[in-house]
Amino acid sequence: MKKFVKNEDGFTLIEMLLVLLVISVLIILIIPNIAAQSSNVQDTGCDAQVKMVQSQVEAYTLNEGADPANIGALTAGGYITDEQTTCANGVNIVVNNGQAERE
Repeated sequence: MKKFVKNEDGFTLIEMLLVLLVISVLIILIIPNIAAQSSNVQDTGCDAQVKMVQSQVEAYTLNEGADPANIGALTAGGYITDEQTTCANGVNIVVNNGQAERE
């Protein structure tokens, strides 16, 4: 009677497909979370920029004795640059009644 010896080198096709399936499912679950975190980071950065502009509004008010009429008064007075009037995510910063806020 002949004995068949099973060759144990490597993986079977089924094992490889299962590994690919598990990796695919993990990627599908992780990518939306990464995208949401990116959005949160941009919002946090925009909040920090609004606070910075608000501090310049307060400096303008102390120096000029009145609130700036709009964001243009801050850029014209050299308190901020044009780049600081827009957040990284494209949201504009405006000044209303002495308060800096998102548009």
